[in-house]
Amino acid sequence: MSIFEQYGCKKVINASGKMTALGASAVAPVVADALRTAAMDYVDVSELLVAAGKVIASVTGAEDGCPTTGAAAGTAIAAAAVIAGTNLSLIESIPNTNGVPNEIIIQKGHSVHFGAPIIQMLSIGGAKVVEVGQANHVEKEHIADAVTDRTAALFYVKSHHAVQKGMQSIETMLAIAKEKGIPLIIDAAAEEDLRKYIAMGADLVIYSGGKAIEGPTSGMICGRASLIEACRAQYKGVGRPMKIGKEGIIGFLTALQRYDDRPDESQQQLERMKWLIEQLKGTPGVTGTILQDEAGRAIYRAQLAIDAKAAGKTAYDVIRELESGNPAIYTRNHYANLGLINIDPRPLLEGQEEIIVARVKEILAK
Repeated sequence: MSIFEQYGCKKVINASGKMTALGASAVAPVVADALRTAAMDYVDVSELLVAAGKVIASVTGAEDGCPTTGAAAGTAIAAAAVIAGTNLSLIESIPNTNGVPNEIIIQKGHSVHFGAPIIQMLSIGGAKVVEVGQANHVEKEHIADAVTDRTAALFYVKSHHAVQKGMQSIETMLAIAKEKGIPLIIDAAAEEDLRKYIAMGADLVIYSGGKAIEGPTSGMICGRASLIEACRAQYKGVGRPMKIGKEGIIGFLTALQRYDDRPDESQQQLERMKWLIEQLKGTPGVTGTILQDEAGRAIYRAQLAIDAKAAGKTAYDVIRELESGNPAIYTRNHYANLGLINIDPRPLLEGQEEIIVARVKEILAK
Protein backbone atom coordinates (compact mmCIF):
# COMPACT_ATOMS: atom_id res chain seq x y z
CA MET A 1 0.00 0.00 0.00
CA SER A 2 1.39 3.41 -0.98
CA ILE A 3 1.53 6.28 1.49
CA PHE A 4 -1.25 8.00 -0.43
CA GLU A 5 -3.53 4.97 -0.24
CA GLN A 6 -3.21 5.16 3.55
CA TYR A 7 -5.13 8.43 3.32
CA GLY A 8 -7.86 7.03 1.09
CA CYS A 9 -6.45 8.02 -2.29
CA LYS A 10 -6.46 5.56 -5.17
CA LYS A 11 -3.18 4.20 -6.50
CA VAL A 12 -2.20 6.14 -9.64
CA ILE A 13 -0.25 5.09 -12.71
CA ASN A 14 1.02 8.23 -14.39
CA ALA A 15 1.26 7.71 -18.15
CA SER A 16 0.53 11.37 -18.83
CA GLY A 17 3.87 13.07 -18.23
CA LYS A 18 5.54 15.26 -15.63
CA MET A 19 2.15 16.70 -14.71
CA THR A 20 1.67 18.91 -11.67
CA ALA A 21 -1.81 17.44 -11.17
CA LEU A 22 -0.29 13.98 -10.71
CA GLY A 23 2.62 15.05 -8.51
CA ALA A 24 5.11 15.88 -11.31
CA SER A 25 8.06 13.53 -10.59
CA ALA A 26 8.80 10.56 -8.39
CA VAL A 27 12.19 11.61 -7.02
CA ALA A 28 15.31 9.47 -6.86
CA PRO A 29 16.28 7.96 -3.47
CA VAL A 30 19.20 10.39 -3.09
CA VAL A 31 16.82 13.33 -3.51
CA ALA A 32 14.35 11.84 -1.02
CA ASP A 33 17.19 11.37 1.47
CA ALA A 34 18.23 15.00 1.06
CA LEU A 35 14.66 16.18 1.65
CA ARG A 36 14.43 14.11 4.83
CA THR A 37 17.78 15.28 6.19
CA ALA A 38 17.06 18.97 5.52
CA ALA A 39 13.61 18.75 7.08
CA MET A 40 15.18 17.59 10.34
CA ASP A 41 17.57 20.54 10.75
CA TYR A 42 17.74 24.37 10.72
CA VAL A 43 19.33 27.00 8.50
CA ASP A 44 19.28 30.75 7.89
CA VAL A 45 16.92 30.68 4.90
CA SER A 46 18.14 34.01 3.48
CA GLU A 47 21.68 32.60 3.46
CA LEU A 48 20.43 29.38 1.86
CA LEU A 49 18.71 31.33 -0.92
CA VAL A 50 21.99 33.00 -1.84
CA ALA A 51 23.91 29.71 -1.64
CA ALA A 52 21.28 28.05 -3.84
CA GLY A 53 21.71 30.82 -6.38
CA LYS A 54 25.40 29.95 -6.74
CA VAL A 55 24.56 26.30 -7.44
CA ILE A 56 21.90 27.32 -9.97
CA ALA A 57 24.42 29.62 -11.67
CA SER A 58 27.02 26.85 -11.91
CA VAL A 59 24.57 24.44 -13.56
CA THR A 60 22.86 26.90 -15.93
CA GLY A 61 25.71 29.23 -16.86
CA ALA A 62 23.74 32.19 -15.53
CA GLU A 63 25.16 34.91 -13.30
CA ASP A 64 22.87 33.94 -10.41
CA GLY A 65 19.71 32.05 -9.53
CA CYS A 66 16.72 32.05 -7.24
CA PRO A 67 14.86 28.91 -6.07
CA THR A 68 11.05 28.95 -6.14
CA THR A 69 8.14 26.66 -5.33
CA GLY A 70 7.61 26.05 -9.04
CA ALA A 71 7.57 27.64 -12.48
CA ALA A 72 4.24 29.40 -11.84
CA ALA A 73 5.70 31.07 -8.74
CA GLY A 74 8.79 31.88 -10.80
CA THR A 75 6.63 33.68 -13.34
CA ALA A 76 4.95 35.86 -10.70
CA ILE A 77 8.27 36.58 -8.96
CA ALA A 78 10.09 37.39 -12.22
CA ALA A 79 7.31 39.79 -13.21
CA ALA A 80 7.49 41.50 -9.84
CA ALA A 81 11.28 41.71 -10.07
CA VAL A 82 11.36 43.56 -13.41
CA ILE A 83 8.68 45.97 -12.15
CA ALA A 84 9.73 46.63 -8.54
CA GLY A 85 13.43 45.77 -8.55
CA THR A 86 14.79 45.91 -5.01
CA ASN A 87 12.79 48.99 -4.00
CA LEU A 88 11.04 47.85 -0.81
CA SER A 89 8.16 50.32 -1.14
CA LEU A 90 7.43 49.07 -4.67
CA ILE A 91 7.87 45.44 -3.57
CA GLU A 92 5.28 45.96 -0.85
CA SER A 93 2.88 47.67 -3.27
CA ILE A 94 2.64 44.75 -5.71
CA PRO A 95 0.30 43.88 -7.35
CA ASN A 96 -0.67 47.58 -7.38
CA THR A 97 1.94 49.07 -9.71
CA ASN A 98 0.48 52.26 -11.15
CA GLY A 99 3.03 54.98 -11.88
CA VAL A 100 5.94 52.70 -12.86
CA PRO A 101 6.63 50.69 -16.04
CA ASN A 102 4.47 47.64 -15.48
CA GLU A 103 3.51 46.30 -18.92
CA ILE A 104 4.76 42.88 -19.97
CA ILE A 105 4.32 42.00 -23.63
CA ILE A 106 3.39 38.46 -24.66
CA GLN A 107 2.51 37.00 -28.05
CA LYS A 108 -1.17 36.09 -28.33
CA GLY A 109 -0.35 32.45 -29.07
CA HIS A 110 1.64 32.29 -25.84
CA SER A 111 -1.25 33.39 -23.64
CA VAL A 112 -1.83 29.81 -22.58
CA HIS A 113 -3.52 27.85 -19.80
CA PHE A 114 -1.08 25.40 -18.20
CA GLY A 115 -3.38 24.47 -15.31
CA ALA A 116 -3.97 28.17 -14.70
CA PRO A 117 -3.70 31.16 -17.07
CA ILE A 118 -0.13 32.37 -17.64
CA ILE A 119 -1.39 35.97 -17.71
CA GLN A 120 -2.84 35.49 -14.23
CA MET A 121 0.60 34.53 -12.91
CA LEU A 122 2.09 37.65 -14.51
CA SER A 123 -0.72 39.77 -13.10
CA ILE A 124 -0.08 38.43 -9.58
CA GLY A 125 3.41 39.84 -9.98
CA GLY A 126 1.96 43.26 -10.74
CA ALA A 127 2.11 43.13 -14.53
CA LYS A 128 -0.35 44.68 -16.89
CA VAL A 129 -0.21 42.05 -19.63
CA VAL A 130 -0.23 43.26 -23.24
CA GLU A 131 -1.11 40.50 -25.72
CA VAL A 132 0.03 41.22 -29.27
CA GLY A 133 -0.85 39.78 -32.66
CA GLN A 134 -3.33 36.98 -33.18
CA ALA A 135 -3.51 33.48 -31.73
CA ASN A 136 -2.02 31.95 -34.89
CA HIS A 137 0.00 34.83 -36.34
CA VAL A 138 2.34 37.40 -34.84
CA GLU A 139 4.61 39.76 -36.77
CA LYS A 140 7.80 41.34 -35.40
CA GLU A 141 6.10 44.71 -35.71
CA HIS A 142 3.30 43.61 -33.40
CA ILE A 143 5.86 43.19 -30.63
CA ALA A 144 8.12 46.14 -31.38
CA ASP A 145 5.25 48.59 -31.85
CA ALA A 146 3.77 47.60 -28.48
CA VAL A 147 6.90 48.66 -26.60
CA THR A 148 6.45 52.01 -24.84
CA ASP A 149 7.90 53.80 -21.84
CA ARG A 150 5.43 51.71 -19.77
CA THR A 151 7.00 48.41 -20.87
CA ALA A 152 8.83 46.43 -18.17
CA ALA A 153 9.72 43.29 -20.14
CA LEU A 154 8.96 40.90 -22.98
CA PHE A 155 7.77 37.39 -22.07
CA TYR A 156 8.25 34.23 -24.15
CA VAL A 157 6.63 30.85 -23.41
CA LYS A 158 8.61 27.81 -24.56
CA SER A 159 6.08 25.04 -24.10
CA HIS A 160 3.96 22.48 -25.93
CA HIS A 161 0.98 24.45 -24.62
CA ALA A 162 1.91 27.43 -26.81
CA VAL A 163 1.01 27.78 -30.49
CA GLN A 164 3.91 26.20 -32.38
CA LYS A 165 3.55 28.06 -35.67
CA GLY A 166 3.00 31.65 -36.67
CA MET A 167 4.79 33.01 -33.60
CA GLN A 168 7.97 35.08 -33.52
CA SER A 169 11.13 33.29 -32.41
CA ILE A 170 13.20 33.76 -29.28
CA GLU A 171 15.89 35.32 -31.49
CA THR A 172 13.43 37.96 -32.68
CA MET A 173 12.29 38.66 -29.14
CA LEU A 174 15.92 38.98 -28.01
CA ALA A 175 16.68 41.43 -30.80
CA ILE A 176 13.70 43.60 -29.88
CA ALA A 177 14.56 43.47 -26.18
CA LYS A 178 18.14 44.50 -26.86
CA GLU A 179 17.12 47.30 -29.22
CA LYS A 180 14.56 48.66 -26.74
CA GLY A 181 16.73 48.16 -23.65
CA ILE A 182 14.26 45.94 -21.80
CA PRO A 183 14.64 42.41 -20.38
CA LEU A 184 13.37 39.22 -21.99
CA ILE A 185 11.91 36.62 -19.64
CA ILE A 186 11.55 33.04 -20.90
CA ASP A 187 9.19 30.53 -19.33
CA ALA A 188 10.98 27.24 -20.03
CA ALA A 189 9.15 25.30 -17.32
CA ALA A 190 9.46 21.76 -18.66
CA GLU A 191 12.43 22.25 -20.98
CA GLU A 192 15.39 19.89 -20.63
CA ASP A 193 18.25 22.18 -21.72
CA LEU A 194 19.12 24.26 -18.67
CA ARG A 195 21.80 26.33 -20.41
CA LYS A 196 20.40 27.08 -23.86
CA TYR A 197 18.32 30.18 -23.21
CA ILE A 198 20.84 31.87 -20.93
CA ALA A 199 23.50 31.23 -23.58
CA MET A 200 21.20 32.82 -26.17
CA GLY A 201 21.06 35.99 -24.08
CA ALA A 202 17.80 35.79 -22.14
CA ASP A 203 17.74 37.98 -19.03
CA LEU A 204 15.64 35.65 -16.86
CA VAL A 205 14.72 32.01 -17.50
CA ILE A 206 12.17 30.11 -15.42
CA TYR A 207 12.20 26.33 -14.92
CA SER A 208 10.14 23.82 -12.98
CA GLY A 209 12.16 21.71 -10.57
CA GLY A 210 9.65 18.88 -10.54
CA LYS A 211 9.58 18.13 -14.27
CA ALA A 212 12.70 17.58 -16.39
CA ILE A 213 14.97 18.13 -13.37
CA GLU A 214 13.03 15.42 -11.45
CA GLY A 215 13.17 17.20 -8.12
CA PRO A 216 10.43 17.77 -5.56
CA THR A 217 7.78 20.48 -6.00
CA SER A 218 10.15 23.37 -6.72
CA GLY A 219 11.56 25.56 -9.44
CA MET A 220 14.13 28.20 -10.26
CA ILE A 221 14.76 31.49 -11.97
CA CYS A 222 18.21 32.01 -13.45
CA GLY A 223 19.67 35.02 -15.16
CA ARG A 224 21.33 38.40 -14.71
CA ALA A 225 22.66 39.01 -11.21
CA SER A 226 20.85 42.33 -10.70
CA LEU A 227 17.51 40.85 -11.72
CA ILE A 228 18.02 37.72 -9.59
CA GLU A 229 18.75 39.95 -6.60
CA ALA A 230 15.40 41.58 -7.32
CA CYS A 231 13.76 38.12 -7.56
CA ARG A 232 15.02 37.20 -4.09
CA ALA A 233 13.81 40.55 -2.79
CA GLN A 234 10.24 39.64 -3.76
CA TYR A 235 10.15 37.17 -0.84
CA LYS A 236 9.56 40.29 1.26
CA GLY A 237 6.41 40.90 -0.76
CA VAL A 238 4.36 38.94 -3.26
CA GLY A 239 6.76 35.98 -3.01
CA ARG A 240 5.98 35.45 0.66
CA PRO A 241 2.89 33.20 0.21
CA MET A 242 4.78 31.14 -2.38
CA LYS A 243 8.05 30.76 -0.46
CA ILE A 244 9.98 27.51 -0.74
CA GLY A 245 11.11 25.81 2.46
CA LYS A 246 14.56 24.56 3.43
CA GLU A 247 13.79 20.95 2.55
CA GLY A 248 12.39 21.93 -0.85
CA ILE A 249 15.52 23.94 -1.67
CA ILE A 250 17.87 21.14 -0.67
CA GLY A 251 15.83 18.50 -2.51
CA PHE A 252 15.82 20.70 -5.59
CA LEU A 253 19.56 21.41 -5.43
CA THR A 254 20.29 17.70 -5.03
CA ALA A 255 18.26 16.91 -8.15
CA LEU A 256 19.82 19.83 -10.02
CA GLN A 257 23.39 18.80 -9.23
CA ARG A 258 22.80 15.26 -10.50
CA TYR A 259 20.92 16.47 -13.60
CA ASP A 260 23.82 16.30 -16.08
CA ASP A 261 24.95 12.91 -14.76
CA ARG A 262 21.62 11.12 -15.06
CA PRO A 263 21.62 8.21 -17.51
CA ASP A 264 19.92 8.86 -20.83
CA GLU A 265 16.86 6.63 -20.67
CA SER A 266 15.22 7.78 -23.91
CA GLN A 267 16.15 4.61 -25.84
CA GLN A 268 14.92 2.37 -23.03
CA GLN A 269 11.69 4.37 -22.86
CA LEU A 270 11.29 4.04 -26.64
CA GLU A 271 11.69 0.27 -26.41
CA ARG A 272 9.06 0.07 -23.66
CA MET A 273 6.60 1.96 -25.87
CA LYS A 274 7.39 -0.26 -28.86
CA TRP A 275 6.67 -3.27 -26.64
CA LEU A 276 3.36 -1.74 -25.53
CA ILE A 277 2.26 -1.16 -29.12
CA GLU A 278 3.29 -4.67 -30.14
CA GLN A 279 1.21 -6.17 -27.31
CA LEU A 280 -1.88 -4.26 -28.45
CA LYS A 281 -1.63 -5.43 -32.06
CA GLY A 282 -4.78 -7.26 -33.04
CA THR A 283 -6.87 -5.58 -30.36
CA PRO A 284 -10.03 -4.44 -32.19
CA GLY A 285 -10.26 -0.70 -32.68
CA VAL A 286 -6.71 0.20 -31.63
CA THR A 287 -3.80 1.25 -33.83
CA GLY A 288 -0.52 2.14 -32.15
CA THR A 289 2.34 4.32 -33.38
CA ILE A 290 5.41 5.98 -31.87
CA LEU A 291 5.26 9.76 -31.71
CA GLN A 292 8.11 12.09 -30.79
CA ASP A 293 7.39 15.00 -28.45
CA GLU A 294 5.84 17.96 -30.26
CA ALA A 295 8.47 20.35 -28.86
CA GLY A 296 11.28 18.25 -30.39
CA ARG A 297 12.58 16.71 -27.16
CA ALA A 298 13.93 13.13 -27.06
CA ILE A 299 10.65 11.85 -25.65
CA TYR A 300 8.92 9.05 -27.53
CA ARG A 301 5.33 8.30 -26.63
CA ALA A 302 3.00 5.54 -27.71
CA GLN A 303 -0.02 6.99 -29.49
CA LEU A 304 -3.15 4.86 -29.52
CA ALA A 305 -5.70 5.72 -32.18
CA ILE A 306 -9.14 4.52 -31.10
CA ASP A 307 -11.54 3.66 -33.93
CA ALA A 308 -14.87 4.18 -32.18
CA LYS A 309 -16.81 2.08 -34.69
CA ALA A 310 -14.47 -0.92 -34.49
CA ALA A 311 -13.85 -0.62 -30.76
CA GLY A 312 -17.42 0.14 -29.76
CA LYS A 313 -16.04 2.91 -27.57
CA THR A 314 -14.68 6.39 -28.15
CA ALA A 315 -11.28 7.56 -26.92
CA TYR A 316 -13.13 9.48 -24.21
CA ASP A 317 -14.87 6.26 -23.10
CA VAL A 318 -11.52 4.48 -22.83
CA ILE A 319 -9.99 7.40 -20.91
CA ARG A 320 -12.87 7.45 -18.42
CA GLU A 321 -12.56 3.73 -17.76
CA LEU A 322 -8.78 3.92 -17.38
CA GLU A 323 -9.10 6.74 -14.85
CA SER A 324 -11.97 5.16 -12.91
CA GLY A 325 -10.13 1.88 -12.24
CA ASN A 326 -7.88 1.04 -9.33
CA PRO A 327 -5.10 1.69 -10.03
CA ALA A 328 -6.29 4.76 -11.88
CA ILE A 329 -4.36 5.13 -15.14
CA TYR A 330 -3.90 8.69 -16.39
CA THR A 331 -2.90 9.14 -20.02
CA ARG A 332 -1.96 12.15 -22.13
CA ASN A 333 -5.21 13.29 -23.74
CA HIS A 334 -4.59 16.56 -25.59
CA TYR A 335 -5.95 15.04 -28.82
CA ALA A 336 -8.69 12.82 -27.45
CA ASN A 337 -11.17 14.73 -29.64
CA LEU A 338 -9.38 13.16 -32.60
CA GLY A 339 -9.58 9.70 -31.04
CA LEU A 340 -5.95 9.73 -29.89
CA ILE A 341 -4.56 8.67 -26.51
CA ASN A 342 -0.85 9.08 -25.77
CA ILE A 343 1.20 7.06 -23.28
CA ASP A 344 4.23 8.89 -21.86
CA PRO A 345 6.96 6.47 -20.69
CA ARG A 346 8.96 8.92 -18.53
CA PRO A 347 6.90 8.74 -15.32
CA LEU A 348 6.09 5.02 -15.58
CA LEU A 349 7.49 2.92 -12.78
CA GLU A 350 8.89 -0.52 -13.53
CA GLY A 351 6.40 -2.89 -15.14
CA GLN A 352 3.53 -0.41 -15.30
CA GLU A 353 3.33 -0.60 -19.09
CA GLU A 354 2.21 -4.22 -18.58
CA ILE A 355 -0.68 -3.06 -16.38
CA ILE A 356 -1.69 -0.50 -19.03
CA VAL A 357 -1.75 -3.11 -21.80
CA ALA A 358 -3.85 -5.47 -19.71
CA ARG A 359 -6.31 -2.74 -18.75
CA VAL A 360 -6.74 -1.43 -22.32
CA LYS A 361 -7.42 -4.97 -23.55
CA GLU A 362 -9.90 -5.52 -20.73
CA ILE A 363 -11.77 -2.28 -21.50
CA LEU A 364 -12.03 -3.01 -25.21
CA ALA A 365 -13.09 -6.63 -24.64
CA LYS A 366 -16.28 -5.56 -22.84
